[in-house]
Amino acid sequence: MTAAVNVPLDNEGFLLDRDDWSEEIAVELARADGFDMTEQVMDFIQTARAMYESDGVVPPIRIFAKRQKVSTKDLYGIFKKGPMKLICKWGGLPKPTGCV
Repeated sequence: MTAAVNVPLDNEGFLLDRDDWSEEIAVELARADGFDMTEQVMDFIQTARAMYESDGVVPPIRIFAKRQKVSTKDLYGIFKKGPMKLICKWGGLPKPTGCV
C-alpha cells in the first residue's frame, strides 16, 4: 500500500521507514484517511515525534494530552477514534502499544 506521495507503507498505512516522514507526507497520509490536516493536528504530530525522539516510545495518550494541555476527551473529539494511533500513523511513528 502506498500513499499519493509514493512512500512504502505497511498494510495499515504506517510508514515502513520513519526517515521517509515529512509534513507533506503527514498531510497526504491524513488525506488518504479522509482527514484535512490542521495546524493543531500538525502540532500534535510534532509533539508526539519529539516525545518519541526523547523517550524512545510512543507516548501514552494521558501523558500526551497532559503535555498538550488538552483532555483525552478533546483528542477523541478531534480524531473521533484512536487519537494516538492516527497521530503516530500520520507522524511516521510506530503503532502505539495497546492499539489493535
